[in-house]
Amino acid sequence: MPFLDSLTAVSLLLFVRVLTVHASVHNYAGVKFARKGNAYVVHGGSEGIYYSHPNLNGSDASSNGDAYIKFEEIIFRRPQEASNFSTGMIYAILFEVDDRETIGGSAYGGQRAICCTADLAKLGACKEGEVIHRLSTSNPGWPEIFGVSFDVNDETSTMQPRSVQITRTGMYNLYFMHCEPRLADMVLEGKTIWKNPNGYLPGRMAPLLNFYGFMSLAFLVLGIFWFSQYARFWKEVLHLQNCITLVITLGMLEMALWYFDYAEFNESGVRPTGITIWAVTFGTIKRTISRLIILTVSMGYGVVRPTLGGLTSKVVMLGGTFFLASEVLELVEHVGAVSDFSGKAILFLSLPVAVLDAFFVLWIFTSLSSTLNKLQAKRMMAKLDIYRKFTNALAVAVIVSVGWICYELYFKSTDIYNEQWQNAWIIPAFWHVLSFSLLCVICALWTPSQNSMRYAYSDDGSEEFDKDDTLTLIKPSPVPISAKDVGDVRSEDDVDLEEDKTE
Repeated sequence: MPFLDSLTAVSLLLFVRVLTVHASVHNYAGVKFARKGNAYVVHGGSEGIYYSHPNLNGSDASSNGDAYIKFEEIIFRRPQEASNFSTGMIYAILFEVDDRETIGGSAYGGQRAICCTADLAKLGACKEGEVIHRLSTSNPGWPEIFGVSFDVNDETSTMQPRSVQITRTGMYNLYFMHCEPRLADMVLEGKTIWKNPNGYLPGRMAPLLNFYGFMSLAFLVLGIFWFSQYARFWKEVLHLQNCITLVITLGMLEMALWYFDYAEFNESGVRPTGITIWAVTFGTIKRTISRLIILTVSMGYGVVRPTLGGLTSKVVMLGGTFFLASEVLELVEHVGAVSDFSGKAILFLSLPVAVLDAFFVLWIFTSLSSTLNKLQAKRMMAKLDIYRKFTNALAVAVIVSVGWICYELYFKSTDIYNEQWQNAWIIPAFWHVLSFSLLCVICALWTPSQNSMRYAYSDDGSEEFDKDDTLTLIKPSPVPISAKDVGDVRSEDDVDLEEDKTE
């Protein structure tokens, strides 16, 4: 099974490679300028880029590991009806996040503007109608600013191809801007290519390539251990252990696909849509099944009760809702994403997933409390012991999760401009490590062995305490017989016996 799964992932990788031979990093296909304050703006990209020393062998930048940003085929196109006048400059402004204050300005401490206003022009700080910019004091020669303009009757204006070498590690932002209201319907076409020393992966995502390789190896080791035990004691395997096997297989697939996704992205410069969708889908299925398994085990299914009864439809509905919400969130976040930039849509889509996760946790611990009480009452010590360990592991995982969520909120709220991009990869990596650790604990508790069946539900009448509680309301209770009544009956029997002897 693992071999076939790996073969499938490799086949998907090769198929998508064929579809993405001609690759770039950021494509602009008829992007319209948006009004921002008193300027018109297109966000061209934001990426963390590492600087590496140039190769002394004299080879070109694309092969010696240099970091750069290339502008290729950048075309500004305006409607024919708006081509009867010449224009001022249309800018491409590339700056490092620490130099963000070099763009824009304000007069007398008022509202900050991108385009030069009449008040600022009177102060001699800029020329009215142009984008305000000045050189950085800490990074000589930056920001990099290029411009083109339209002549009368020109419908297009093309920027000359150029390459900007990155000589300092940082979070770089590219914006196309202009200040001409009559060009409100102008669109941008072309592409820019952003490259780190080791490939096209954005700086914040680059460490995840090695991380997913490590996680693939970790799942492989866990899979070898689990499948060997599974094959050795296959006659004693529980339904729960079959589900764990499925989760491990999905985890192996997910990590392998993420590794292939990032490797292809690093090589070509674009996200391979096919691999990304499969990685997202397998990951979402794995997380959904994992939560459903933990929930049903907490209810005692397969261990102390044969079925979920009337709760089955509710469990399935919760799982289906979580899958849909999580799948949409992951697709929006990952498919086609090439920037170190997250929008408000991701935050909005995260809310239903967070609510459903909280509902899962509440239902799981409520069910665990009930199951532990019943096991304690029936003195099923073997099952009680494993459930206590399971509860402790879940409690630790929830406490650590809450702590990490608080740290993540703090991290994102204090890093508005992505200045901590070099450490941002730790946020998603932690969740993978935590879920893998919990999976390892579950595997240790329910490892296939010759004694596996002792943890299974036994239909011998000793575990009939999970039936619907409503039965106790309609089941007639036996008529109580007191000791006096028993004594009276025995006395009457003795009298009858003595009479028989006399006769």
